[in-house]
This record gives sequence, structure tokens and C-alpha cells, in this order.
Amino acid sequence: MQPEELPAQLPEGSVLLDVREANEWQAGHAPEAVHVPMSELVQRLDEIPEADQVFVICRSGGRSAKVAAYLNANGWDAINVERGMNGWSAIGRPLVSDDADGEPYVL
Repeated sequence: MQPEELPAQLPEGSVLLDVREANEWQAGHAPEAVHVPMSELVQRLDEIPEADQVFVICRSGGRSAKVAAYLNANGWDAINVERGMNGWSAIGRPLVSDDADGEPYVL
């Protein structure tokens, strides 16, 4: 799925899962996203809210494709957001940052 195809308001019963590392997340992320880095996914699966669909995003789509495949193989309905946060940012979707002094950006 391309970022443009993801509704601006996530469908009810779905979640946006950001699997980037902490420094990438802190630089800028989607306001409604849940953060579980790919490197910690298996240990933190219980932190992913129950959802009908999980939209998985990373910086460019590579890590999220792997995570979506893993989740699908384990009973989730997961969809990779291709082009990731690079695509998200390019189409003007909102970003928030954990750095109160800085402007959000995709790292």
C-alpha cells in the first residue's frame, strides 16, 4: 500500500505500527503511530494493540515489509506501507517529534 492510499484518518479497528529505531522515531513520526522497533518486535508483540488491520511503516518500506510478512505469518492482518515515512512526509502527512525544540523530520 502506498502512503497516499492510507486514509488520513485510520480506519476504525486499525493501527499504524512504526518499526523504526528510537532515534528515527524521536526525529519525527506519525501522530497516531505505535512504536515498536523491528529489533525488539518479537519481545514486544504484546504492545501492539488488538486490531483488525496493522499498517506497518518504517523509513522506506524495507523493514516494514519484513515485519508485515512476519505478522501475517503469525495470524495478524498486516499491510506494508511502501516508501515508508519518506513517502508519508513527501505527501505532506503530519509529523510530530519527541524533541520539543526541533521541527519534526524523517531520519
